[in-house]
Amino acid sequence: MDDVIPFLENVLRGRNVPRERMLQVAHHYELFDGVSPINGQNRQLIAALQKELETHGPHLPIYWGNRNWHPLLADTMRQMSEDGVTNVLAFVTSAYSSYSSCRQYREDIALAQETVGPTAPRVEKIRAFFNHPGFIQANVENIRSAFARIPESRRVAAELVFTAHSIPLTMAGNCDYETQLREASRIVADELDRPLWQLVFQSRSGPPSQPWLGPDVCDYLRELKSRGVEDVVISPIGFVSDHMEIVYDLDTEASKLCEELGLTMQRAGTAGTHPAFVSMIRELVLEKIDPQTERRSLGSFGPRHDECATDCCLAKRE
Repeated sequence: MDDVIPFLENVLRGRNVPRERMLQVAHHYELFDGVSPINGQNRQLIAALQKELETHGPHLPIYWGNRNWHPLLADTMRQMSEDGVTNVLAFVTSAYSSYSSCRQYREDIALAQETVGPTAPRVEKIRAFFNHPGFIQANVENIRSAFARIPESRRVAAELVFTAHSIPLTMAGNCDYETQLREASRIVADELDRPLWQLVFQSRSGPPSQPWLGPDVCDYLRELKSRGVEDVVISPIGFVSDHMEIVYDLDTEASKLCEELGLTMQRAGTAGTHPAFVSMIRELVLEKIDPQTERRSLGSFGPRHDECATDCCLAKRE
């Protein structure tokens, strides 16, 4: 727990987030002895990807760097430099494009390179993958498993709800984040033959006066109950692992609300270490190494570009 406040101060540095909100989130960590699941899950993903690369190639070392806590990206970059690494492919554990989920990582990489100095490796970021078949397949199969936990007599009437981390409207208006989320949700719902679905948002952290993407997941659950819905499957499609925003905001807070409402909630897993997702990462690596590799995607958007414009995904409207 001694690390939680310093970690959250790193996360929120430069952002207009009330301190009361930070202390609320710190309390979420108390429920889990101060430990977020994300580091353990990243280790599992690295192990799965290492096995995938050893089995199918290319044979590449994997390094891991975090934005806000150890192992910090600058330390990882320094280690790569000491190991003689000169060229790096960066896989970001976010499927979508926004300031927080894409551009800021590019800024983090540049800052880490500046910190290390002239021996820092050259880094190329792997593209966003919201509509890649591997990411879609992992979510489809996880949602299908969640529906299977609902009694067959009630399954057809169950509602499908997709969730993602909310962001300020000033940020959302400058990127394709919401559009990409809706496209990924639509593709997954089509694969499941579920024409009725809803995208909602969670984990907002700004002051009440600042508009963020909505509706909020808990508000929408109340609406479902008011319409007589008995069962809901929640898919956190905006995330790739079951970290704190999942285990608290959904598995604790939303689950408790559903219990109070008399609404049965099934929470689908995130992509995590699903074989299709791990295979997708290898495929995205191959795209960068071999230009002849097919750049696969589903839906009408096509694969996301590799190079971003200078005004792409700014934090605020200029």
